[in-house]
Order: sequence, then structure tokens, then C-alpha cells
Amino acid sequence: MTFIKLTLLAMIIAFFSVKLSWAHPGFRFGRGGHHGGISFGLSPQFYQFSCPQANDIVMSVLEKAIAKDMRMAASLLRLHFHDCFVQGCDASILLDDSRTIVSEKNSGPNKNSVRGFEVIDEIKSRLEEACPQTVSCADILALAARGSTVLSGGPNWELPLGRRDSKTASLSGSNKNIPPPNATIETLITFFKRQGLDEVDLVALSGAHTIGVARCATFKQRLYNQKGNNEPDENLEKSFYFDLKTMCPKSGGDNFISPLDFGSPRMFDNTYFKLILRGKGLLNSDEVLLVGNVKETRKLVKKYAEDESLFFEQFSTSMIKMGNLRPLTGFNGQVRKNCRRVN
Repeated sequence: MTFIKLTLLAMIIAFFSVKLSWAHPGFRFGRGGHHGGISFGLSPQFYQFSCPQANDIVMSVLEKAIAKDMRMAASLLRLHFHDCFVQGCDASILLDDSRTIVSEKNSGPNKNSVRGFEVIDEIKSRLEEACPQTVSCADILALAARGSTVLSGGPNWELPLGRRDSKTASLSGSNKNIPPPNATIETLITFFKRQGLDEVDLVALSGAHTIGVARCATFKQRLYNQKGNNEPDENLEKSFYFDLKTMCPKSGGDNFISPLDFGSPRMFDNTYFKLILRGKGLLNSDEVLLVGNVKETRKLVKKYAEDESLFFEQFSTSMIKMGNLRPLTGFNGQVRKNCRRVN
């Protein structure tokens, strides 16, 4: 009898293992799991059977959104970054204020700055029609970041999927963990190391500034009072400095915008690094990669300026690494029906 029971139990486990792994390839039965012998990992094939059209749906929405608004690609890339640096890549940044949630959207780095929420809403709505309660908002952010990079002429990469969505947000974490635009090189390295990211990741991921814009408020200090002596940043190339002054006055104009990479603001390329070498990095956090007295970051800026394919390769690697920051998997978290609120 005992043998028969054990055989039946083995058959049941095998059956459910096959069912789960077909529905979600990231679900695996075996040693090393944290839930009764089940291990949960991210996998590029996670939606292979449960929602094979997921990426096509994401790309179709992105194509229209980016064609309508050239800034949107950079905005969606930034959303993923700002999400992953707070509680891990769990879509906590998408949660609105509610009775139980204090939204990260109101933090210093995010308020009047992060955007693209309506595009994420549209992607989620389309995915819910096709595959109800299957694709998480956290994975949508990761897919949208990759898709935005590709549609801007940048690299593609095999993206691990299977993240689940948080039931919480962290306003304090958002205020504390996202590097400020006026950061020194030491501060940047500290912020990235806190996330398990190194100097190579820092320089490569900073290359996302090859697209997008920044508000005058984020670089005004460099124009008028870099060291508290009412003098501009000496590292700014002169003609670039005068151009910036015309669109970013000393008082007012905080919401005026300038391209982060004025050489090719719509194209994901390595022009960003070439501009830094010429004293034309817009943010302090851009320029210090070169002038911040850290040999490794200076060397990488020069390498990526010379070799775009090397930059693309490392950007892809670092995006995968960042996208793997403390994801919720398995039975943790949930798949939200609406990305703005907990189920």
C-alpha cells in the first residue's frame, strides 16, 4: 500500500510540475526552492504558453506612443530605472495614492518628472484583454524599457521575465535610493553599489541619457553656482555653457527642458559619451563620469565613445542585471489587474 501511495504521489507531483512549467516556465519543482521544494526564477520564456503575444502587444503600443511623443522612449526607460532602485523591480512606482499606499510618484526624484504612466496603462489594458491576469506590471515596465531602446535604434537583449507586482510602495525609499542629477562620482558609485551594481554598470546605464531631456532645475547649479561661489562649472565647454544660459535663466524657468544629448536626441547611440569628452555633458552626474577622478569610469567613457558596439553590449548586460534586482516571484506579490492599484 505504501509503495502504491508513493507512486501516486510522484505521479501527481510530476503532473503538476508539467502543468505549471507549461503555463509559466519560470516555475520549477526541485531542490533549492523556497516554497516546499519549488524554485522560482526569471526566464525569457516565462509567457511562452500563457501569453505568447505579450511582447508584440507591448511593441505595437510603444510604436504609436513614441511616434506621437519623441520623449516617451526615454521616459519609459527611466520609469524602469526608478522602479528597480526602490524595493527592486516590482512596479511599486506605478501605484497611486490610496488609503493604504503613499505613492512613490510624490518623491523628490519623481514629482513633476517621471511620466509615461498612461502608456503603461494602455499596454496593461491590451494585455488584460488578450491574457487576463497573466502579465505583471513589473514585466511590462521591463518590456517597455527594452522596446523603447530598440525603437530608438539601440540594442535588443534576451529579457528574463516572471516578476510579480508589489502590494506596497516606498516614498522614503524613492527619496533615498535614486541618485540625484547633481551627484558626485563618489555618490553615484555608492548609490549603485547599494543595489549590487558596479562602476561598469554605472557608466553603461548612464548611457541611457543618449535619449531624453532634463529640466533646467536639474542643471541650473552648473550654470550659476557650481561650488557655492556664484561661478559656473569650469568643466562646461564655453559655447555649450552660453547656449544653456539662453534657455535656462538664473531665476525662473525651472521646467524649461534641454536634450541630454543634443547631438542626436532621438537616437540611441554613443554620442552621449562623445559629448562628455568635449565638456558637453548636461548633468553634473554625466560629466563626473569623466572628470570625477575615478580611473575606471573615465576609461569606460572613452571606450564607449570610441566603440558603440561595446557600449550596446554592456548596456544590454547591465539592463538585465538591473532588471534582476530583488524581483518578487512565485507566490510573492501579485499580478495586478490595474497597474495603479493593488488588487
